[in-house]
Amino acid sequence: MTDAKPKELIVRPIATKSALAGLLSKIKEQGISILNIDPKQVAGKNFRTIYESEDADMVICKTFDQLKSLRPSGRSIGYFKKVLSNADVDEIERASLAGAEFVIVDASDWKIIPLENIIAKLHKSRTKVFTTAKSAKEVTTMFAVLELGVDGVILSTDSEEEVEKARQQLDTTKFPIKTAKIVEIKDVGTGERVCVDTASMMSMGEGMLVGSRSNFMLLVHNESVGSSFTSPRPFRVNAGAVYCYTITPDGKTHYLEEIESGSEVWIVNKEGMARKAVVGRSKIETRPLRMLRAEIDDESGTVILQNAETIRLMTKDGRLLSVTEVKVGDEVLGYAKSASGRHFGMEVDEYIVEK
Repeated sequence: MTDAKPKELIVRPIATKSALAGLLSKIKEQGISILNIDPKQVAGKNFRTIYESEDADMVICKTFDQLKSLRPSGRSIGYFKKVLSNADVDEIERASLAGAEFVIVDASDWKIIPLENIIAKLHKSRTKVFTTAKSAKEVTTMFAVLELGVDGVILSTDSEEEVEKARQQLDTTKFPIKTAKIVEIKDVGTGERVCVDTASMMSMGEGMLVGSRSNFMLLVHNESVGSSFTSPRPFRVNAGAVYCYTITPDGKTHYLEEIESGSEVWIVNKEGMARKAVVGRSKIETRPLRMLRAEIDDESGTVILQNAETIRLMTKDGRLLSVTEVKVGDEVLGYAKSASGRHFGMEVDEYIVEK
């Protein structure tokens, strides 16, 4: 699911005056452009500001009278509310109807449930929902509330490291998915394969990139389609043999054997857009295996998958192709890039040949 509203990370610096300049420099390096700060403190520093001042680029109102008086001015105006009850949630909805372009929800005690209710009420409106956080970990949670997440988080911090960690939550990844032509199929006997069960539901067209090389992988579809003998398991990717690579959100490759409960993996769709998913468990079991060799442009690579009907690849038109049905000459979706070395999963520039 894609939310049309762009996500915003807003920083509220709490550094001392002497340390503020260094923090602002780091914030700018991270590409963050909005600060929750008195505009006078950052005059001429090329930041937008959100503050309880009419001099701010985004003016925070705390009363309906102020909201109504500023609305005709053409300013970007919003409404701040500390949420302690359902009545406060209703007040935020009224602020949206009154023309607030954004609402700032301060739910310091009960965070998740009030935000879920507010997002459910406002997600089809033009009002953006912002909330507050004190750590990068909280930022991660806020961007995931009710799947849609809030539109923005105001992070109060004096830590450059926390700013960097929080900014990473805005990163999106798109893999250059291409057509891979199958050139060889070989049954290779039995071995151990890894089933990756995630804490996310996957839909048609989503799966994991898996392969024998860090720069060449095929898109293995999830098990959202059942059969006469199996129920759909849309949280699962029967990913491949234990030695196979997959790419993870930390920018590294990991062997499937290393994936465990609490790990993060990329779930990739047929257009190449990736989203993070947390692994609930991985299951390593002995099964019959089949090797597929494929070519993408000038690159060639293999993947070893369980030889069963429920393991599927995908064609460029979105059709699912079972590993048991695939033939030489078939074209499926995959990912390839120029070869580079890996040192403990990290990409390095060195000569390497993988066969």
